[in-house]
Amino acid sequence: MLPKCFLDTNIFVYAYDARDREKQDTAKALVREMAMSRKGVVSYQVVQEFLNVVLGKAKQTMRHDDAQRYLITVFHPMLAVQSSTDLMSAAIRLQGKHKLSWYDSLIVAAAQRAECDVLYTEDLQNGQRFGSVVVENPFPQVIR
Repeated sequence: MLPKCFLDTNIFVYAYDARDREKQDTAKALVREMAMSRKGVVSYQVVQEFLNVVLGKAKQTMRHDDAQRYLITVFHPMLAVQSSTDLMSAAIRLQGKHKLSWYDSLIVAAAQRAECDVLYTEDLQNGQRFGSVVVENPFPQVIR
């Protein structure tokens, strides 16, 4: 049985961005698996960051109707953590304790709030623990 997993923004960005095919394939498979199993979780922050990238910052921007469809079909079923002062307070404590960036501390706090076992991201150290949440980098290290 799959554990409950939090997916960071970079997973969705790689799934969309075709510049690195290996990462794109891995990210697409992970998003698909988490969506189909109903074990994937995201926060409001992840949705905002992803839409900010694909609607404006990406080399190839997403069409608005496609973004709307992605929001409803992919993010809506996974969206489990809304922004709140409690979440921000937890993130402040995490940032102070672990010396994380502000946005990383919000992601970790959201994963904890959703009671996830795994946090998929490449932004934190693989295997790092935050209470019961373990960081897993789903992308193989490529030597270039």
